[in-house]
Amino acid sequence: MKRNPPLEEGDFYWSESGYRVFTEQYLLKRGYCCESGCRHCPYGFNVKTGQKM
Repeated sequence: MKRNPPLEEGDFYWSESGYRVFTEQYLLKRGYCCESGCRHCPYGFNVKTGQKM
């Protein structure tokens, strides 16, 4: 099971819909791509093709 780092300031923000949106800062700190199509994915994953760029 992969462990997630603790949340710190700048790791996320709340969307207008009330969802927590992780920033590139947090996703890099986490250290892997979850392949969920995150809005700020620093790993270049494309949900439509299922591949990383």
